Amino acid sequence: MKIALENGRATVDADDLGPLLGIAPALVPEKMRSGEITSRFETGTQDDAGRFRLTFFHDRTRLRLTCSADGTVLSTTRVPVGR
Repeated sequence: MKIALENGRATVDADDLGPLLGIAPALVPEKMRSGEITSRFETGTQDDAGRFRLTFFHDRTRLRLTCSADGTVLSTTRVPVGR
């Protein structure tokens, strides 16, 4: 999987993101618009310079994608959060 980067913004294809969050890809845009899926974009510093991290939150799940500068996903973690 590869993340598209353009003008400092990351884009993930719904066909890739949906299954990682446990939902149908067709539901991803709607859930993002409604705020049911939220995200955070962070750029690496020091030892992690040149990398970035995308974190998505949905229905007690945190999905974290750590990526190289070209958008290649280096690692994926999915953990439950909250109650």
